[in-house]
Amino acid sequence: MTRTLTVAAALLAGSALVAPAAAEQVNLTMYYPIAVGGPLTKVVDGMVAEFEEQNPDISVEAIYAGNYDDTRIKALAALNSGDPAQLAVMFSIDAYDLIEQDMIVPFDDVVGEGDEEWLESFYPALMANGQIEGKTWGIPFQRSTIVAYYNKDMFREAGLDPEKAPTSWDELVEMGKALTNDDQYGIMIPSTGYPYWMFQALAIQNGKELMSDDGLSTNFDDPEVVETLEFWKSLSTEHGIMPEGTVEWGTLRQAFLEGETAMMWHSTGNLTAVKDAAEFDFGVAMLPGNERLGSPTGGGNFYIFKDATEAEREASLELIKFMTSPEQAAEWSIQTGYMGVSPAAYETEKLQAYTEEFAPALVARDQLEHAVAEFSTFETARVREGLNNAIQSALTGTKTPEEALSEAQEAAERQLSAYR
Repeated sequence: MTRTLTVAAALLAGSALVAPAAAEQVNLTMYYPIAVGGPLTKVVDGMVAEFEEQNPDISVEAIYAGNYDDTRIKALAALNSGDPAQLAVMFSIDAYDLIEQDMIVPFDDVVGEGDEEWLESFYPALMANGQIEGKTWGIPFQRSTIVAYYNKDMFREAGLDPEKAPTSWDELVEMGKALTNDDQYGIMIPSTGYPYWMFQALAIQNGKELMSDDGLSTNFDDPEVVETLEFWKSLSTEHGIMPEGTVEWGTLRQAFLEGETAMMWHSTGNLTAVKDAAEFDFGVAMLPGNERLGSPTGGGNFYIFKDATEAEREASLELIKFMTSPEQAAEWSIQTGYMGVSPAAYETEKLQAYTEEFAPALVARDQLEHAVAEFSTFETARVREGLNNAIQSALTGTKTPEEALSEAQEAAERQLSAYR
């Protein structure tokens, strides 16, 4: 009896030695921006909870840090103070600065064999801001283009075709005049928050890029760029179809919903919020063109911080792959209005059924055909601030468009000279 127990105990001990060890718990901290309308925190929380359920050995704390600039500042401050953070969704245009500060790791160093297909599964236009010098630094997630929202009821009242939004600058002015009266403006384009983004759209439409592909130079004082800012200003001062001065980014959606403007340019990230709140028939269209059609891409990318351990990097990659998977990207697009980041997302039954019922959800994606990378350079924050200030000083009449953009170009030259 004793000998039998001893042998059994030995066998048990031996089996314990060779049994696989339980997976070590990995805790991730993810900084996340909430910059536009909609219950985004609940959507992200739901995605994280589903991921944790499927991956019980990974715990994710999502820290909602405000807009994109707030998120960058808070995430980097946490890292510099020694607080743990492994990944974040930050501006796609932050890539140059994050590389320069040696804060992030390229995905090429994190992915394993067989992941090449995953890296190639995203829309190329959305990857443009995250691929620099032959490496992939950011993976698209909360992504957008600028779209034109318009009030179809107001179009009908003005005798305009409610199924035809402006396709050119001339039509924008002509329709804007028909839509403007004592109670409403024809068009509002936001000039606070992200004025450079709207201006880039207008410049593209006028046939000009604001920056070089390598992030080393800008074209703010180009005659066609100056002409672009003059046109934006003319919508209020000459044509009277837009309020004079600045138009607030944060309150524009509500102004549109309350009937203060017949048309607005805004992120597709507002689409679901407008759909849920509008008490009138509205449409969504690509932005109009002058020399060409065009919009910059926008929004955020996933980044993995360099200080993350190998296990944390692998866990971060699993979370990112989960959140960008076709089914999750489809649900994300439906819940928010942001784009599904891959063609496969639009091939899911869920998103196909949704877009068949609600065609405006395809506009931002279809506009990718005419899209370019969002404005980004080295010293992006400083260069962008100079451009934002120039735009606002011109729109408020403090300086002429030519004066304002010349000063912004001179400042950008100084800031970028060290990187050339």
